Amino acid sequence: MSDITIRPLAQADHAEWRRLWTEYLVFYKATVSDDVYAATWRRLFDTGEFEPKGFIALREGKAVGVVHYLYHRTCWSLVNNCYLQDLFTDESARGAGVGQALIEAVQAEAGRVGVTNVYWMTHETNETARRLYDRVAKRTGFIEYDLM
Repeated sequence: MSDITIRPLAQADHAEWRRLWTEYLVFYKATVSDDVYAATWRRLFDTGEFEPKGFIALREGKAVGVVHYLYHRTCWSLVNNCYLQDLFTDESARGAGVGQALIEAVQAEAGRVGVTNVYWMTHETNETARRLYDRVAKRTGFIEYDLM
């Protein structure tokens, strides 16, 4: 993983961020409007405590991964939780440690602000990601329900 650089998103990353997040959305057969792209990009740089944040992964200078995360309050603790919302590695870099490096960056940043609970979800059919997740985290057994 020494050839992987993880750093916070910067304004200059917009085109690569949009490319990677679009690929993530395509993977999940989802789309968002241009307004959502614009609002999400803006929010990634807002200073509010509960605004989303992001990291980008570079390998040999090329953007190959992105992660979004956010903090939220919980009724179970006095400190916030960290929800790792979107994690994507470009197909060309899968299996090279990019996803794990992005998870570790979120965990380290959460720890820096005193947050110890970092969690996420993935689709049950995402076998590639689940192999990584099963290695680096504990599966809780909770099942998600959405009111759409």
